[in-house]
Amino acid sequence: MIQIRAFTFNPFQENTYLLYDESKEAVIIDAGCSNSYEQEELRDFIQKNELKAVKLLNTHAHIDHVLGNKFIYDEYGLKTHLSSKEMPVFNSAEQTAKLYGLPYDHCNEIEGHIEEGDQVKWGNSSLEILFVPGHSPGHLVFYNADQNFMIGGDVLFRGSIGRTDLPGGDHQTLLNMIREKVFTMDDEMKVYSGHGEPTTVGYEKQYNPFF
Repeated sequence: MIQIRAFTFNPFQENTYLLYDESKEAVIIDAGCSNSYEQEELRDFIQKNELKAVKLLNTHAHIDHVLGNKFIYDEYGLKTHLSSKEMPVFNSAEQTAKLYGLPYDHCNEIEGHIEEGDQVKWGNSSLEILFVPGHSPGHLVFYNADQNFMIGGDVLFRGSIGRTDLPGGDHQTLLNMIREKVFTMDDEMKVYSGHGEPTTVGYEKQYNPFF
């Protein structure tokens, strides 16, 4: 059974997720740790629970979601997996960090591209992938139907949606993709968002003002 641990990191209050199971293998999604204190928090949890980090994934490559990628590579030897359509955003992360005045050591190598229809496997667990652009051009959502949860990145928040005014964003595309890809999931599916508290598909279908 997959266990989910959330960490809130960096000035953007981004949620980094650690998923692990009884095998003690773990995947890290959207490593946003941006300083030594945040890095230590993540490292300590992994060590104290005797976990082995085996994969790094990115829902997308906006700067707040990749600030910790280099630390994960240095600490665990992991390069990220992300959509090929997200590469322009990934490649511009260093310049984006400069615009925000953020210290950023760019890890410009990736392990590989993953797309909708692929499956991420580790330990005794797996995640399916949805392609949900609009917030960014190659945004992915990772979900597990058996346990009824998704790691949604910046697609859908409790009572809101991801911003679409950044390069590669498109408001109508995001709304369409949420309706077609996310809102067709089970109403009880829990959505772990890139910022803020979790929500459910059913709650957002009923109360989200964008719909």
